[in-house]
Amino acid sequence: MKKARCLQAALLLVFLTNLVLAQSTPEKPWMLGPFQKQNKDNPILDAKASTTFPCPVRKETVHWEEKDVFNPATVVRNGKVYMIYRAEDTVGKHAGTSRLGLAVSSDGIHFQRMPKPVFYPDNDAMKVYEWEGGCEDPRVVESPNGVYVMTYTAYDGDKARLCVATSRDLTNWQKQGLAFDQFDNGRYRNEWSKSGAIVCKRVGSRLVAQKINGKYWMYWGDQPELRIATSDDLLHWTPLETDKSKPFAVAESRKGKYDVRLIEPGPFAMLTPAGILLIYNGMNDAKNGDTNLPEGAYAGGQLLFDAQHPEKLIDRSETYFIKPDQPYEMEGQVNQVCFLEGMVPFRGKWFLYYGTADSKIGVAVAPQ
Repeated sequence: MKKARCLQAALLLVFLTNLVLAQSTPEKPWMLGPFQKQNKDNPILDAKASTTFPCPVRKETVHWEEKDVFNPATVVRNGKVYMIYRAEDTVGKHAGTSRLGLAVSSDGIHFQRMPKPVFYPDNDAMKVYEWEGGCEDPRVVESPNGVYVMTYTAYDGDKARLCVATSRDLTNWQKQGLAFDQFDNGRYRNEWSKSGAIVCKRVGSRLVAQKINGKYWMYWGDQPELRIATSDDLLHWTPLETDKSKPFAVAESRKGKYDVRLIEPGPFAMLTPAGILLIYNGMNDAKNGDTNLPEGAYAGGQLLFDAQHPEKLIDRSETYFIKPDQPYEMEGQVNQVCFLEGMVPFRGKWFLYYGTADSKIGVAVAPQ
């Protein structure tokens, strides 16, 4: 009897060990991970009421990050992590205008933020698209000649429009206009568009935009299907379309899955030995999607595209690798949200930054 109990205990130990090992690797070999939320430090950034900004459009001083901070982009520069994050004030008919702040960290966890936003609606040519909803959801990569290229969303209170801006120092930015404005006589100018993730290659700690077949590529959109576009210069983009002049779908939402309602790019897309890897955000529908997730929950997955044919989907994660399960992720301006948007290789690890419940910012870390 004693030997039988020992054997049972040994078998149980083997089972538990195998379970732990199974959970310590990504779902598929090409995926990044596993990512571990830094719950001891999260949220690493939240709203701040003491910082003010003289808004040039409103012509008054506003507490520009008093309401919420979320959805950051990140890059490594001079050995530090630079975070460009979305911040909302509490003024206006849309319950807050979005501007982009800048924060810097030596360890990827603790950030020192600048007192004023570095990117915001102004009395310029983009005001018609940015006011008064604001400038939202940045994603930043480097061009081959060292210029930072940011895709962001301009929101006028009615439509979201994907835009491009450039900078050499992450502080002083030049707005380059609507991403699709020159395509087909501006046919996309008044169409909903957002969330541009440019295909890059990793060069040390830098993520540098990479041409494939003579073109730059970008995944974009927040629809039941993921879309794609190309560019010669990273500034002016051409959406790939079907023969019926509709955006070409490179991946689609799935019934019964966590991404049944929509799929939306996360950070940049990255060339890897297996192909182009794109971390993305999926939105759930509790009735038609994943019954283990709440209604409207945002959880993260991964996609793999062909390295020579970026429009060709090779593989995808079957389930999410990150989901809302902390109080600050489950309750906020929008409940049940982990929205992945910034990622950097830093100090031998991947640091993945995300918005929590559209209210705060968290980080998860994985081995490289």
